[in-house]
Amino acid sequence: MKFVVSSTELLSHLSSISKVISSKNTLPILDNYLFQLEENQLTITASDLESTLITSIELDNTDGDGKIAVPAKLLNDTLKEFPEQPLTFQISGDTFGIEIFSANGKFSIVGQNGEDYPQLPGLKDDVASSISVSHEALLSGINKTLFATADDELRPVMNGIFIEMSADDMTFVASDAHKLVRYKRKDVKAEVDSSFILPKKPASLLKNLLPKEEFDVKLSFDDKNAIFELTNYKLICRLVEGNYPSYNSVIPTKNPNKLTIDRLELYNTVKRVSVFSNQASNLIKLNMNENQLIVSAQDVDFSISAVERLKCQYEGDEMEIGFKSTFMLEILSNLSSTEVKVELSDPTRAGLLLPAETDHEEEDVLMLLMPMMINV
Repeated sequence: MKFVVSSTELLSHLSSISKVISSKNTLPILDNYLFQLEENQLTITASDLESTLITSIELDNTDGDGKIAVPAKLLNDTLKEFPEQPLTFQISGDTFGIEIFSANGKFSIVGQNGEDYPQLPGLKDDVASSISVSHEALLSGINKTLFATADDELRPVMNGIFIEMSADDMTFVASDAHKLVRYKRKDVKAEVDSSFILPKKPASLLKNLLPKEEFDVKLSFDDKNAIFELTNYKLICRLVEGNYPSYNSVIPTKNPNKLTIDRLELYNTVKRVSVFSNQASNLIKLNMNENQLIVSAQDVDFSISAVERLKCQYEGDEMEIGFKSTFMLEILSNLSSTEVKVELSDPTRAGLLLPAETDHEEEDVLMLLMPMMINV
């Protein structure tokens, strides 16, 4: 088979799907891309068995059909060195030899039989569901929650984003037991209540692909796999098996102490003061009284300490609560509002951090942070 393709267009598609390929593949053929040529369409697949990304390019100049596995790293490294120009690929179906002709030269690669490439998983029709989701809602849900996922070998369900769909909204949840994020979109509705846990790797792949997307994404899934269909890409991934913990029961509902403060000011203060915290615990203390917030930290071992005062709006009793500064900074950097609301009940219960205003009228963002004990 033979085809002509633009060097930069091919590299652009390969760069988007190459992130799927694992450095420790169990099957050597997974170090390759699968090229499939049918009529004027070139379909390229990259996979690590858990996640598979497929992209396609419409070509004008092709001859013959077929499939072949092409070494991924070698092809990427070669294409990066070409300026924009048409490349002619000539592939032998018998020897799996690949010859690439450029304006001034010829490059020879040895591929593998495309028939040896693993088959793609399908969905079971009797249990599969599908829904159309706006690319912007899906991207926001992943962006707001991905940072809060865990790396927990004992509880793999915590390592992904829990996605829940109902007739009212679509909810994204992630937690590592110290922090929790719940992101709701009221403009995405499903006919049937359903849920699944999206692993971290495919979520990261979508995070890279969705900013270029202009249309709604078709999401189909059953109890084992999910398929995301974008304009030029299709992502198939195996879901995390197991039941996600009941996250609503962790979110405190009665929080009489409410603080409203400039998000960036608080972020910068916590960042400065946390330099003086104990390196093992990263503990910072927040003391709230009337319209003043005092942020402090100390490291007794090195006899260093820091205190900063900030103006804020505060309703409630005077209270002092401790948080891990690294987690607090992560949450504050993932909220996009100018002001942030902090809702607290008492020093032993989780604090809620909410944006004072949201980017989108249909969204509902809630971030929760567990406190740390303050040794008095």
